[in-house]
Amino acid sequence: MSERVIAACDGAAKGNPGPAGWAYVVADGAGVPQRWAAGALGHSTNNIGELTALRQLLTATDPAVPLEVRLDSTYTRDAVTKWLAGWKRNGWKTAAGKPVANQELIQSIDALLDGRDVTFVYVPAHQVNGDPLNAIADKAASDAARTQEDAAGTAADLPVPEPVSSAAPRAGRSTAGTAAKRGSSRGSRTLAARYPGTCPCSRSYAKGDTITKVGSSWGHPECAAASST
Repeated sequence: MSERVIAACDGAAKGNPGPAGWAYVVADGAGVPQRWAAGALGHSTNNIGELTALRQLLTATDPAVPLEVRLDSTYTRDAVTKWLAGWKRNGWKTAAGKPVANQELIQSIDALLDGRDVTFVYVPAHQVNGDPLNAIADKAASDAARTQEDAAGTAADLPVPEPVSSAAPRAGRSTAGTAAKRGSSRGSRTLAARYPGTCPCSRSYAKGDTITKVGSSWGHPECAAASST
């Protein structure tokens, strides 16, 4: 059996929606980075950036080799490991009868996952001594969103993540990674956030942004809609 490949993928949007990008980094079985790529998405959302990053990673890796995907987006992880089966049974409709958000992207990811050995591992983002592959993918996606330029390289020219301050932990982030092989919450009323916070999708929202209930937490309205199965 071929050695498992370890990789990380991430998306970014400056404003959500706003200038967006995607990125992935592929490592060997020991977690040593080998190559990376990033791309611009124009004006888009974090969720589209996250899903695009996963699709690009799956396209760029050998389907015959087991793959471990590290990601900080619970939305992306849950879309392909929990909600996908229900969406397909419902004819790509949510429990409320609405079309599934980002359907074409999710369908293409579903096709790329068919017959593959892929394990998804959630890793918290922006942590002191956090997952190094996630940090590289996060930096590359953020750079692509900011510059709106595609980029790629090898271990010789990896993006260098920004240092993370231990004095400012991200609220609402778990410190434990969770794995899932390839379930939901429904939003209600919306309101303007009185304080900055973090959506269950692992992306932050700013004071004044529109938020709604996502499960037992508060977050982006599109994440609440996406998780309604």
